[in-house]
Amino acid sequence: MEDNAEDRSRALKTAQKVPFLEYPSSNTGGGRKRCLIYYITGNPGVVDFYIPFFTALRRLLDETEARAGCDRSFHIYSANLLGFDDADHDPFGSAPGTEPFVLEDQVRHCYDRLAQVNMADPASGQAEKKPFDEVILAGHSVGTYIAVELFHRHYLLRKAIRGGTAAAQSGGTVDGFANVNLKAGILLFATVTNIALSPSGKRMNNLRTSPFLNRNAHRIARRFLDLVPTGLLNFIVRRIVGHPPDAAAIVVRWLKSRDGLWQALHLGKDEMRAIAEENWSEDIWEIEEEAAAFDGGEDSVAKNAGPAEGAAETKTATATPGGEKFYIFFGRKDEWVAEKCRDEFISRRRQNQRGRTRIVIDEGNIPHDFCIKHSEEVAEKVKTWIDEIIAQ
Repeated sequence: MEDNAEDRSRALKTAQKVPFLEYPSSNTGGGRKRCLIYYITGNPGVVDFYIPFFTALRRLLDETEARAGCDRSFHIYSANLLGFDDADHDPFGSAPGTEPFVLEDQVRHCYDRLAQVNMADPASGQAEKKPFDEVILAGHSVGTYIAVELFHRHYLLRKAIRGGTAAAQSGGTVDGFANVNLKAGILLFATVTNIALSPSGKRMNNLRTSPFLNRNAHRIARRFLDLVPTGLLNFIVRRIVGHPPDAAAIVVRWLKSRDGLWQALHLGKDEMRAIAEENWSEDIWEIEEEAAAFDGGEDSVAKNAGPAEGAAETKTATATPGGEKFYIFFGRKDEWVAEKCRDEFISRRRQNQRGRTRIVIDEGNIPHDFCIKHSEEVAEKVKTWIDEIIAQ
């Protein structure tokens, strides 16, 4: 998608009203390094689905902060993707330029939002805004693709700045995203390559490639949902689908919203088009050699722990000092991941001798939508990886 100024302006205007959640640390003094954990949701991009996960992770990180010798404080932040709350945009289809948002819009939204949040830490205790000392970028499902794309754009931006071109192109002002100190990425149920070849992806792609369904699927779904009373829909989601009451209420609110389902379908179809063959440079999977010079710090020595409980682990070979850059968690039988493509992705990471990637394939049965019933299990894994990251 081309960088259309009108589309970008619309996304920026919309971003001001996007719902968000944050879970700050109560330990902000004593010279602790401030670490932002910026989390990108999957599709549907409704941040409330992840409240149990964030609550569990906050509790676990409080335990980490309470350990003797811990020099970090963690701030968890996450926001809706664009278009999933009716208050953050004009009604879709109400006028020219009011179509649902595509994947590129979501990437730009997260790019701008992260740069903004990075400079607006209310707990920094500084009269002048000061960026977080480090940022761990986490994502789920399509949020993993967005996260890797942000790492890619961050790498290109810093490379351009070192080459003296980025500031010149922006009239002498350096893009605020360059101030984000990306330390590591945590990718949960990663969908980063050829999603249309997965079992669920094939069904979504059929919807996209059928002219009639591509134009009308959201209308058909809307008409059906309008006929189902809210109470009955809640009963179906709770008793038949099996969601807990809180999750069921969020599902019903999303399905009954004016544009939420349309946005999810539209974004899903665009994911089938955009998340295809890998086109990122292998450099993004490596520890950036010049990052220390850019940040004024030094690369740390790797300290590697064993695999998360109930998981099979593979690590890429390493030839340079430093710890892991990416922790990637795949479901054992993920309907949104083609196993052949997943295995090829893992093989490519192994072939990169400078790569810094920890890949874990679940040996249990945690489903793709883990945030509905398995938040505690996944939070435990993420906490383990965060402990490893800060030990590097």
